[in-house]
Amino acid sequence: MVKKYVIIDLYYLKKYKIVDIAKELNVSKQYVSKIVKQDSRYIEEKARRKSENKEKQNQYRKNFMKNRRQRIADENYALKNMHDQASREMSTGRTISNRAFRNWNSSIYKYNKQKKVYELKKGIKTSSDVPKRINWKGY
Repeated sequence: MVKKYVIIDLYYLKKYKIVDIAKELNVSKQYVSKIVKQDSRYIEEKARRKSENKEKQNQYRKNFMKNRRQRIADENYALKNMHDQASREMSTGRTISNRAFRNWNSSIYKYNKQKKVYELKKGIKTSSDVPKRINWKGY
């Protein structure tokens, strides 16, 4: 009989979950659930907890999307800055160095440790003005 009052107190007044009450009192979840459901406040409490959880989930979703949009905006901002810088450098009418070209197109080159040069990856088709081999020692 004492456990019933303790269960009701923990559930309705201290807002514990059924699982937490069962662990604390070392009884089964089914027993705790049975005691809680017998109380007249159960339906009201269940509806309150359900709406509270729904509100928490909505808030979590809003925060998640806000953070995701911010990360995407930050990535786009960095990418736009890189593009703008490359456009400025390319539009000056000057030729760019092989090293700068390799930095902008790093995915098409691989480093050859023996020769200490960057070489165009096999299978990459390019125009004749693209350097096939870039000496890295001279820099």
